[in-house]
Amino acid sequence: MAQLTVGIGEWVIASGADDVIKTYALGSCLAVIITDVKIGLTGLIHIALPDSSIDPEKAKKQPGYFADSGLPLMIEEMKKRGSVRANVRVKLAGGAAVMDSKGIFDIGKRNLLATKRILWSSSLGAIAEDTGGDISRTVSVNARDGETLISSGNRQWQI
Repeated sequence: MAQLTVGIGEWVIASGADDVIKTYALGSCLAVIITDVKIGLTGLIHIALPDSSIDPEKAKKQPGYFADSGLPLMIEEMKKRGSVRANVRVKLAGGAAVMDSKGIFDIGKRNLLATKRILWSSSLGAIAEDTGGDISRTVSVNARDGETLISSGNRQWQI
């Protein structure tokens, strides 16, 4: 079994039968998990901010850091590997209000809205999500079938 770790602003696409994609400590960040259930291909991106216009230089170096620059690239890469929209299932996790209890910056909610806009423009929508709240989440995904396990503290659950 290969465990593939996704850092902030990165994405991984995997298809190995035993591959597990994992990302840690999603606070206001958002994990977007896209699985083509027919060919057993899964991508996971760890988005930190919604809009690359605040730092175009960073977006060039690390497009996955931003929803608007990274997510379309991951979707295109999955298409190049044979993924077809009709077979795709999308899940979302994260987008919490961590260290922002008054909702001043609302990065989590802004990440979620920007991501949904991008997904909708590709005619995609989430079949499951575990977003919002005020907890940090770790996400593990089975690349073959998109089975998604979320953990926070000593709790674990599936979406």
